[in-house]
Amino acid sequence: MINRRHVLALPACGLFAARFAQAAGAMDPELQRRTRRGIAMGLHYLRGQQAQDGSMLNSVGITALALRAFLESPENYNESDGAFITRQVDYIVSKVRPDGSISSTLQATAYNTAVALNALAATKNPKYAPVIAAGQKFLVHHQVDEEEGYKPDHPYYGGIGYGGGERPDLSNVYIVLEGLKGSSMDPKDPVWQKALTFVNRSQNRSESNDQKWAANDGGFAYRPGSNPPEYENGTASYGGMTAAGLLSLLFAGVDKSDPRIQAAYKWMTTNYTLDVNPGTNKKHGLFYFYNAFAKVMLAYGADTFTDGKGQQHNWRNELAQKLMSLQAADGSWANRDSNAWWEDRPQLVTAWSVIALEQALK
Repeated sequence: MINRRHVLALPACGLFAARFAQAAGAMDPELQRRTRRGIAMGLHYLRGQQAQDGSMLNSVGITALALRAFLESPENYNESDGAFITRQVDYIVSKVRPDGSISSTLQATAYNTAVALNALAATKNPKYAPVIAAGQKFLVHHQVDEEEGYKPDHPYYGGIGYGGGERPDLSNVYIVLEGLKGSSMDPKDPVWQKALTFVNRSQNRSESNDQKWAANDGGFAYRPGSNPPEYENGTASYGGMTAAGLLSLLFAGVDKSDPRIQAAYKWMTTNYTLDVNPGTNKKHGLFYFYNAFAKVMLAYGADTFTDGKGQQHNWRNELAQKLMSLQAADGSWANRDSNAWWEDRPQLVTAWSVIALEQALK
């Protein structure tokens, strides 16, 4: 839980309060102030976790997420603020590979490149344009399509995997599409429509999914025909992937009125909870869900919604309250109930949580 004395000791960011109060009109004003302070605490923690070279856990992915958290914060940090920003940027750029990928290892090259593109684009510095263009080219080349011997009728067609793993999944598709969108990839490039083929085949909606396994609740699974075994839920829809699937549809330019989007949004709001990963009774991937939920609710554009029990919710207030209740006294967050997918590592989860709170303030 947050140590209130530490919270009150932080600056109230008064120069930015009016701007963010107006932008976050749907959030309770006092909660807005607390959220900005929580963000400041989280960023202070992340700054203290930097190595001398600016990296975090020697990971391009986690470093890029932390950098994005700084750049999109209420303080609007940028490279002119000094080494705690520029060292992160320099570390990321130093990991550019000859094929255009941005990664410190040969594992998770697509994931690392995608989140690095978001961070570099957020600097708004044109000097990184060549790095971004090369990264985009790598991600397009990495997509599963005819070049790898896959025809459009294959369930994996249009998908994208971590890089270093051979099977594509919806999580990486969403992360890559976010990186391409954030770095202004041409919306007419074939990568978007190919990705939609995979996204459609990950949705439990038989009207748009040509796979026999698909049900009809509108939510999403991890990949066509399977979910991670940790959830023990077969091909059932769950929150993290439904948010990822809905974001993928929106990033690819699908109209909000499209029945695929409406079905996914209905599933997400009907099954809403912040206590577990919705659609499961597990807390695996819970902070991943919080991060994707904040992004998708902002992108969808609804301030409030009604759940399956007829209860109305203000997502900004409730998500901010939940995350603030889980923040440690040192400003960090971590999943205390699951170590799956690195969620016990506070450097990763703090970056995700700060970004989620920043989305709620917008």
